Amino acid sequence: MVIITLQRDKCIGCNYCYELAPERFRMSKKDGKSVLLKSLDKKGFHTLKDPDHSIADNCERAAKACPVNIITVKEI
Repeated sequence: MVIITLQRDKCIGCNYCYELAPERFRMSKKDGKSVLLKSLDKKGFHTLKDPDHSIADNCERAAKACPVNIITVKEI
């Protein structure tokens, strides 16, 4: 299981997450911030639990590239 979390409120809209993991991230046309696809929002933390471990590498690259460190990726 891969657990990806995004603190959307702190997003600055740099677009790195979308460039590195387009299968999981999009940029909102409304406010220019990142959107974690198919995630659940709980008090500003958008979380996705996915059994597909093949997405972990791209999401980890996106997390490392994020200049405000608002993306976390855990594999369990």
